[in-house]
Amino acid sequence: MIDSLNGYLHSMPEERFLTVQMHELLTYLNHNSVATILVMAQHGLVSSYMGSPVDVSYLADTVLLMRYFEARGEIRKAISVLKHRTGAHETTIREMSMSGKGVEIGEPLTEFHGVLTGVPTYTGSSESLSREFDVKRKRPIQD
Repeated sequence: MIDSLNGYLHSMPEERFLTVQMHELLTYLNHNSVATILVMAQHGLVSSYMGSPVDVSYLADTVLLMRYFEARGEIRKAISVLKHRTGAHETTIREMSMSGKGVEIGEPLTEFHGVLTGVPTYTGSSESLSREFDVKRKRPIQD
């Protein structure tokens, strides 16, 4: 696991060779049956700008995007599969949570628009958001 590519990039004396070196490293690891996970923090953590210092997505078999968004005054996390080279993949954006029980993936966020920008617009009824929020958090539903 390389966590993160940002640090790896900054540690290289010749940044312009990063993609060539990453290609060689990943090819070597793949030929030795090593699954590799690369983590890259993106600029614009909680804004709509999501620039990255280097694009190595063409080297990846699968690209997952995890994004923070705000709903009902809470910071929430969404996950989506942007690329999966070897076949069809999930195309929905789902809420994700991490706790002592592990990683939990929720239902598709069908009543939101703009989650990937970090600035979502809720298009559903306020009642369904309240109900979903209360059920998920195991709080009594307020009438």
